[in-house]
Amino acid sequence: MTVPAGCACIIDDDAEVRGSIGSLLRSSGFDVALYESTQAFLAAGVPPVAACLVLDVRLPGENGLDFQESLAARGIALPVILITGHGDIPMSVRAMKAGAIDFLPKPFSDEQMLAAVETAISADRARRDAAAGDATLRDAYARLTPREREVMGLVVTGLMNKQVAARLELSEITVKIHRGNVMRKMAAQSLADLVRMAEVLGVRDDTIHRFSV
Repeated sequence: MTVPAGCACIIDDDAEVRGSIGSLLRSSGFDVALYESTQAFLAAGVPPVAACLVLDVRLPGENGLDFQESLAARGIALPVILITGHGDIPMSVRAMKAGAIDFLPKPFSDEQMLAAVETAISADRARRDAAAGDATLRDAYARLTPREREVMGLVVTGLMNKQVAARLELSEITVKIHRGNVMRKMAAQSLADLVRMAEVLGVRDDTIHRFSV
């Protein structure tokens, strides 16, 4: 099986456990980073590649479930796999509600861990790809002139060129030129593409409010 590239960050105060999990994941093609505490993980920082966190629930001085919930407050959107030798249903429900990818009671099989890590890293890769796409979209929108942004905002509400021209007190030809510039700069292949981009950027609602009559 070809395993997607990515890094598994393992936090467990038991050196034998984290070493064993690390060896398993390395043998399957994953990069691995081992930490004996949540403090050590935070000090090292989140890997710059698609990654996940394999987190023991019972850690000295800090509960893994509490740490999972605190990650969001720190702005760390890393998929979490919780492991524990003392799990129960309420604990697993809390973990999943907080966004954990999986909750694995010890002893878990190699297959369970590998499947959970692959799923988690794939989820993080998708999140990173989406974030990169959003950043590219924002950069493209930033290159539009103020008038082009106005035209884009009205076009994506479904107005025809002549209606946009009337709203902005421009000629229809001028609107067509601006609209063409918007499509080119935003790399939109169709009006439907432009509408989706506007929804991601939050342009549509702002423009409707500004030009509502």
